[in-house]
Amino acid sequence: MRFEPRRNKTVSPRTRRLRVAGGALCAAALAATLVTGCGQDSGDKTASETSEAAKVLPNQTTSPSGSVSGSPSETAQLTKDQSERKELLSTVKVTFDKAATTAVGEVSGGKLTDLDLEGLDDDDDASGSPSPTGSASPTGSPTGGTSPSPEGSASPSGTGSPSPSGSSAGPKWVAEVVEEDGTAHNVTIDAVSGAVIDSAPDADQSDSDKQELADQISKATQTPQQAAKVATDKKPGKVTSVGLDENDSNALVWQVDVVSKDWKKTTFDVDAAKGTITDEQVDDD
Repeated sequence: MRFEPRRNKTVSPRTRRLRVAGGALCAAALAATLVTGCGQDSGDKTASETSEAAKVLPNQTTSPSGSVSGSPSETAQLTKDQSERKELLSTVKVTFDKAATTAVGEVSGGKLTDLDLEGLDDDDDASGSPSPTGSASPTGSPTGGTSPSPEGSASPSGTGSPSPSGSSAGPKWVAEVVEEDGTAHNVTIDAVSGAVIDSAPDADQSDSDKQELADQISKATQTPQQAAKVATDKKPGKVTSVGLDENDSNALVWQVDVVSKDWKKTTFDVDAAKGTITDEQVDDD
């Protein structure tokens, strides 16, 4: 077997060693019939193939890691509000329809006027982060942490990210069900089990409040379930809030919040008498 280095003038000793290594690799990787094929290749071809093999083989162990590194980037693209919606809704087992049926069943002859998933897109933070930072909380000393640590020890939801509802009891549906005379009842439903947590009349209602609610439910010929269907037909997703209210034009509408697959929230105004969409707003957060 003769090697004629025609172009590798300055590296002939190294080329000679690579040829030997190339022959060994071919003999181990291929069958005996391929050994003669490797030996019959020209010197330059054998050297180049051997050097390429030496480059590729060590890199094969690192290539799979590239595919894994791309996955976290999808979650990094979500905004804070989108991440909170995703986290909370992943724990909810009771849909809007089921919660609405349960709430109405608590009040004989009542009609649903409002149903919200507590803790979703709310402005009022239950964490109360400014107050625990004061020096009046001695519970922080056993933990040995910084000033935010008392908040974590007092409220498990502060440290446990899987519980986004701000309560150890989990997510809840909060409903308002109104009798024909306008008397409102507040009903709270566990959004995981579907059990009624609390049901009681609204003690803060005035006579004018009752009259206003009585007028509204008499004019709302569209049910909240019908309004929710109109909204989700336009934007498929999960209904997280439905409320009877008057818009800026004093028209009675159902305001329906829908969270789509991209975890963005869209609020629809659905005419409470005609069942048509009069307004649509997408929350960019």
